[in-house]
Amino acid sequence: MNGIARPFMLIAVLCALGGMVWGIQMSASQDHLLSPAHGHLNLLGWVSCAIYAFYYHLVPGAGEGRLPRLHLAATVLSLGLLIPGIPLAILERTEVLAKAGSLTALASMLLFGAIVLRSRPEKAAFLHQR
Repeated sequence: MNGIARPFMLIAVLCALGGMVWGIQMSASQDHLLSPAHGHLNLLGWVSCAIYAFYYHLVPGAGEGRLPRLHLAATVLSLGLLIPGIPLAILERTEVLAKAGSLTALASMLLFGAIVLRSRPEKAAFLHQR
């Protein structure tokens, strides 16, 4: 996996590992108060980033240009804001990071949508070419 797909996959793996460790910690302590943040780490970090990585890998032309780099930056920023922001909101300290992270996650998905719409693969990457 090369290009922009690689950092997305690396982020996905790190988020999966973090989500697993966090889930084990919550289970061991029987304290599931922060499970919404754990869920967002798994869904936005592991699942979404892995999907982004596979898309960019299967449609290499989609990863070219400035827009995919902006997509990566928005995704990293959204995770950096949401994952601490949700616990802070749950603990009633502040909702600012969670709100900013939510809007940034939305912007990230809108960027990905634009990238998908502009990408027109000539042939499906999974078809055997002769």
